[in-house]
Amino acid sequence: MNNAITVKDLEDIRQKALKAIRDTVGPVGLIKFMQMYSNGEGDYTKERREKLKNFDEQDYLDFLKERGEI
Repeated sequence: MNNAITVKDLEDIRQKALKAIRDTVGPVGLIKFMQMYSNGEGDYTKERREKLKNFDEQDYLDFLKERGEI
């Protein structure tokens, strides 16, 4: 028995899933769902490390003060 899933099968599953979501939450809900689960791009970890490489303890304390958390 061959259990291989073809690209056509995956597209069929995707289409049926999107229709089920749309039928349940409406077109606006479907769009919001799709936006929540978009693939994105880039390397988040690398970009985050680069952005925060000079972020020290005092910067963190200042950030918390600005937010009123301390």
